[in-house]
Order: sequence, then C-alpha cells, then structure tokens
Amino acid sequence: MKTKMKKVLALAMAAALSVSLCACGGSPSDSGTSSGSKFSHTGTSGGSQSNGGSSSHQASGSRGLLGNAGSDTVYHIGICNYVNDASLNQINENIQSRLDELGTENNVAFQVDYDNPNADPAVMNQIISNFIADDVDLMVGIATPVAVTMQAAVDGTDIPVVFSAVSDPVDAGLVESLKAPGGNITGTSDYLDTNAVMNLIFAADPDADKIGFLYDIGQDSSRTPIAHAKEYLDDKKIEYVERTGTNAAEVAQAAQALVADGVDAVFTPTDNTIMESYLGIYETFVDAGIPHYTGADSFALNGAFLGYGVDYANLGRATADMIFDILHNGADPASTPVMTFDNGTATINTETCAALNLDYATIEATFKPLCIKVQTITTAEEFSDLS
Repeated sequence: MKTKMKKVLALAMAAALSVSLCACGGSPSDSGTSSGSKFSHTGTSGGSQSNGGSSSHQASGSRGLLGNAGSDTVYHIGICNYVNDASLNQINENIQSRLDELGTENNVAFQVDYDNPNADPAVMNQIISNFIADDVDLMVGIATPVAVTMQAAVDGTDIPVVFSAVSDPVDAGLVESLKAPGGNITGTSDYLDTNAVMNLIFAADPDADKIGFLYDIGQDSSRTPIAHAKEYLDDKKIEYVERTGTNAAEVAQAAQALVADGVDAVFTPTDNTIMESYLGIYETFVDAGIPHYTGADSFALNGAFLGYGVDYANLGRATADMIFDILHNGADPASTPVMTFDNGTATINTETCAALNLDYATIEATFKPLCIKVQTITTAEEFSDLS
C-alpha cells in the first residue's frame, strides 16, 4: 500500500490554492471559497446537471491546499463526488474541512483535487484517469458508482480508495465484509434501516393501505432498501406501487403518476437521481397532501416531509479521519473496517408538515419513541454550514 510523502516547497504548494483545473477539457467555473475553510469549491449545479448519463457535460474541478501550508509533508488526494446534491456536497465539504483541521493539528498538508461529473460515466472515468495520471496518494469516491469505478481503475496500482456514502458495500462488490474489506479499499456507509422508515409511515397513518415507491432502478443505493420495503409491506399485506425515473423529466412524471395512483405515502431511499431532481418535484406531493418519507435529511432540506438516516456531516468527518489514518498512520485498508452509523435521526420539514395539515407536536410525539432524535428543518437548496 502506498503511503508516500511528497516533499515540495511551501511556496509552490501555496500557489496551488489559486489553481483551477479542468478534468475533461472544459473551462473551469468561477470558484467561491466556503465560509470558515481554506479550500475552494467549484460547483457544477443548475443547467449543467446530467440528463441520464449524457456525455455532453464538462466537469470543472478545483484544487486546494489544506492543513499546514508550510509543511514538508504533503499528501495528494483526489476526491470525485458523483452528483451535485445537498447530501453528497455536504460530505465533500466536511471531508475537506476535517482534513484541514487534521493537517493543522499534525503539521501536514493535503493537496486536494476535487471534481464532480454530475452522474456522467464518461466524465467520471476521465476524472479518475486524471487522478491516476497525477499519481495521487489516495482517491476518495463519494457514492457507490464512483467507488465502483475507482476500484476497477486502480487495479494493478498501489493507490488506496476510501469511499463514502455507499449504502451496501458488500452487495456492490467493493468489500468482502464490513469488518474485513480485504482489498486496498474501505470507507463509510450510509446504510438505511428501511424497516424503521416503514414503522414511521404507519405510526403517523395506521390506516395507510397503499404505499408508493419513487426511485431510480439503476441506482445501487436503492436496490436493497426497496427490496426490504417490499418484504415489509408484503408481510403486512399492504399494497404498493413502484414508479421510477432516470432523469429529471422522468422523475417528475413518476411523481405525478404516484399522485394519480392515490398512494397514502411515498418512500424513497438514498437515491441520488431523485435527490438531484427533488427541488423540482416536492410540491407535487405537498399539493396532493401526500407525505414523502426519504432516506436522507437532504431530501427534507429540499422539501420532503421527512428524511431519516445518517448525519452526513458526521459521515464526511469520519471519512476524513479514515483518510488520515491510512495516509499518515499507515493503516491498511484491507483490515480497516467499513464504518457504519446509527440510522436513528428523523428530520422533519416543518413547512411541509404544515402544508400537509399535520400537527408537528403530534408528529414529534408519535415519532420520538421510534427514533434516536427528531429534528426540524426548513426548505432550502443547500445546507448553510459544514457542521
């Protein structure tokens, strides 16, 4: 396993703070510095979102120096984020802010190359190829598709991979087991306890007799949770209907179809395709009086009634701790257990709750015995800070 230290002049590395790079030949976008941190982040949001894997997207990346810029010990990291959505962006931001802290505390620096293909496979492959050509010390893959692609790309090299937000690393073929990954790869998982979400649905509405599923059939993160939800409802002899989409237009049509189906509630796992499109569809369910239960707090941030699952800020920080342990302390990814988190936090959008004519105090009292914590949020495009 490679844990080499690159010794460079502090002046040359400090200059990297202002360098933007283009992963695939496109023009870099203007970069804005996130509050309270040293790294620059170039987004690819808005009109640059991919429609179902078209190769027309040009990713714009960023390069930043974190930690102690004057250190002779500099670790070069490549981070690829699958798509521009609130949860995954929050993971990246917290990985970088935590690396900044760790670098400062331990007198080392991290040169971080960051990019986001917005779900375009061709662009993602090019980004990862660039990381390999640049001889990075470690690669970070945020979400299952990136992790799987990275794992294949580094075969035959000594570059370790740390993944984040992979719902089922074993099912995805990334690791042999959670306790003993077995290869040059490990990471953090946002495994979703589907039964817990189903319990919340029926606690709030014991008379619900038709549940809708909204997801992208091609998303690995949705396969296992949807299968578990079907098992749960089959045991209860509750009817369910599935609607799927692979891009924003299809997701909008699927949401409208679920309304026409007359479902009592909708369930979506930690599905990146739905998350990417969510600001454009949440009012479809609100206007129809249908609560949407989802697998991440970012859905609730973007207007869903409820998000249930891990704290993505903590997940990002834990991922950074793992990166540091491998690079600085020589930890072996093969024997570094995949980190999982309690899925006990329910995040309720209070604006949506009111729009659905649900009394928040009653909902909170109903959900509290079933959750570690019930917290509130209001609708916005992005989380406001890194904490």
